[in-house]
Amino acid sequence: MSRVRRSVGVRQELVGARRELVVLAVVVVVLVALVLIGLGVGSIPLTPAQVVGALFGQGDRISDFVIGQLRGPRVLGAILVGASLGVAGAIVQSVVRNPIASPDVIGITSGASAAGLTAIVLFGASGGTLFSVVLVGAVVVSIVIAGLAWRRGITGNRVVLVGIGVSAICLSITGWMLTSGTVTQAGTALLWLSGSLNAVDRNLVGVLGVAFVVLFLLALLQSSRLTVLTLGDEVSAALGLRPDRAKVLLLLTAVCLTAAAVATAGPVSFIALMAAPIARRLVGGGRVALGPAAAVGAAITLGSDLIAQFAIPGNALPVGVVTGVVGAPYLLWLLARGR
Repeated sequence: MSRVRRSVGVRQELVGARRELVVLAVVVVVLVALVLIGLGVGSIPLTPAQVVGALFGQGDRISDFVIGQLRGPRVLGAILVGASLGVAGAIVQSVVRNPIASPDVIGITSGASAAGLTAIVLFGASGGTLFSVVLVGAVVVSIVIAGLAWRRGITGNRVVLVGIGVSAICLSITGWMLTSGTVTQAGTALLWLSGSLNAVDRNLVGVLGVAFVVLFLLALLQSSRLTVLTLGDEVSAALGLRPDRAKVLLLLTAVCLTAAAVATAGPVSFIALMAAPIARRLVGGGRVALGPAAAVGAAITLGSDLIAQFAIPGNALPVGVVTGVVGAPYLLWLLARGR
């Protein structure tokens, strides 16, 4: 009997893995189509052939400049920011076992934003300095949230409620910084707080790319623990896992992914909230699906940025405005259908 159950379990795992690969491939195809659109559309239109030629080093001088210097960093930045937030949301929601426990809801994004805005207004920080400050701010706020929410472990409802309270404090700090700075500083800070890819350059994208690869590999190495944690702390402990230690390591990975994305483009709202549930619904079987979550997050962010750039002719919007318009109703829907 045990052999039959084991055989059925193995078969189900193979079917689930196959479906996850199929979903990942489909989303990647959609993402490639969005990349071709993002690289080709603009004041200097490029055909798909010109885009592909430039990507493979066989383009003309104009297409090489447009893609290499103007559109390429923005498109790649959108992909990396969305993928980072998608994986971070998948980790946090699975660890806390709550569908609304994304980094932007529980205060991690607000803490990173408050730290970044303080550095911008008081010290004029940018580039690597801003990246480091945002990372430190996100880690500090996460420690505060975990400490306040800890009651013989980390539970979903406490983390969400404590995170909302800490987020309110961070938003107060953000408002204080905005009123303390000059008009120029306030304008720069407001654009950054809206979640914008306008200031993304090749150096910043390079730093984010390295950070994402390292952190995503760490997340994949911990994916088996993440799957076990979705069964609950008691079952996890019975299976030989130390739940609290695993949660801390996983949440630290999610915090670093969130901080890297915020440092690059500001707080792009609701990507972390939406990407993971969409990926899990597509994959099915209760799988964590980190790869599909990353791909879905990248596709949503890049698609939203294209809408932000071209939906209103002559008036480009920050990408965070578009994701907020889509994500806020989704959050209300989650709250309305939940218990």
